[in-house]
Amino acid sequence: MTIDERLEKLAERHEALTQTIELMQRNHERIEKDIDALTKSQAKTERWIRRLGSIFLNYVADHEGRLVKLEELRNEPLDDEDDQH
Repeated sequence: MTIDERLEKLAERHEALTQTIELMQRNHERIEKDIDALTKSQAKTERWIRRLGSIFLNYVADHEGRLVKLEELRNEPLDDEDDQH
């Protein structure tokens, strides 16, 4: 193999490596964008989970209060007036 053939082969390999690195760089940039989008989506999901948790806790507290009132009414003695009629 002559020096010119070797240089040509070396230039071809260099070009192939350059293209590979460019592809890797584009993939890296795409992955970074995907990670950013996932991070934003995760933050939004976390906010929704906190909001739903808060709503649920309020819902539970409200129903707990209703149950306490029902229990109090159930245990309340009847008035004598109601017994006379």
